[in-house]
Amino acid sequence: MKVFRMEKTHPVRPLVVRRLRKTYPGEAAPALRDVDLHVDAGEALGLLGPNGAGKTTAISIMSTLMRPDSGAVTICGIDIFKQTHQAKKHFGLVPQEIALYPSLTCRENLHFFGRLAGLKGQHLKVRTEECIDIVGLTASAGKRVVTFSGGMKRRANIAAGILHKPELLFLDEPTVGIDAQSRNMILEMLARLIQQGTGMIYTTHYMEEAQSLCSRVAIIDQGEIIVQGPPLELTARYPGCTDLGGLFLLLTGKQLRD
Repeated sequence: MKVFRMEKTHPVRPLVVRRLRKTYPGEAAPALRDVDLHVDAGEALGLLGPNGAGKTTAISIMSTLMRPDSGAVTICGIDIFKQTHQAKKHFGLVPQEIALYPSLTCRENLHFFGRLAGLKGQHLKVRTEECIDIVGLTASAGKRVVTFSGGMKRRANIAAGILHKPELLFLDEPTVGIDAQSRNMILEMLARLIQQGTGMIYTTHYMEEAQSLCSRVAIIDQGEIIVQGPPLELTARYPGCTDLGGLFLLLTGKQLRD
């Protein structure tokens, strides 16, 4: 009797990047050189590098804001260059610059961005209030964003990125220039999202953030991924490196990158 065996199914990764290359017009050196990355569900990958290393270029391409010269990117199995509109339903972007309308209230901003993400009616209203609560802005939701502190703006920025419950979240330095309390709240909130299965690409210059939040990191410099893996495994490879900050300086140097 013939026995049929069920093939094991593997979950589709939120992000797969293959051999990304990008050279800006007028520049001799590539901004990205054959970059390979992936993110699993419920995993935060820290993308770390000095200024000008290629982090923002990589995120711009992965979030469909820019096209590469070559390479492939899939989000939840979708080719982002062939099915851009479909891919956008599966990721959220929290840019380094605050992407909110200052003259609108926090709630009005979220309603606007929620509609852009395809949310409507009662679902939009409920999800808006959920996200306002998640980022701790319930008491200030009716105030104009222009009156917000830096930490409040950062938290509202994140709320706009998670409204549609994306499987993948791009975060470009989401805690830069804010107070310790807002920073702590943001990191705790992101840790909960990871536990709930959200995949993340996380860029930061705070090495302790990456070490505590990210299960893997990739260090990029001059457009190339130098090394990637779990923080503790990477530091163990290099004698004298006791933490991620020491490893980062060892691999990228101490020369200023203005």
